[in-house]
Amino acid sequence: AMAAGRRASGLGLRRAPQEGRLEEINKEFLCDPKFSDEEDLEEKLAVFKEKYMEFDLNNQGEIDLMSVKRMMEKMGAPKTHLELKKMISEVTGGVSETISYQDFVNVMLGKRSAVLKLVMMFEGKANESNPRPSGPPPERDIASLP
Repeated sequence: AMAAGRRASGLGLRRAPQEGRLEEINKEFLCDPKFSDEEDLEEKLAVFKEKYMEFDLNNQGEIDLMSVKRMMEKMGAPKTHLELKKMISEVTGGVSETISYQDFVNVMLGKRSAVLKLVMMFEGKANESNPRPSGPPPERDIASLP
């Protein structure tokens, strides 16, 4: 059954099991006494899960170098290969080339101010600071037309 699952590509199929896994990990964090004094932990974890799944991940459900690269570019803060490697090793403690969800959450909740955390906060702020204009576009008079 495993092989068949791998052949059927398509985001929907891949995301479901991954989301389940992340959900399980979130539960572990919720039960972890280390984070018991964290405010709004459940909401935060829900957001982290969405974010984590958003970064185009490799099939293993981990964020790899290319994913981090794309994410930085998307946010208008491209990084060199070396900087990306440094970011990843900062998050994983240098033991892995990819960022697991546990690593990701630990950084986001941790007291250390890792680059990735700043990035995420920056992205959140960027989304808040320019709300989509609502309502009809401003009326233009004939004189202002090109």
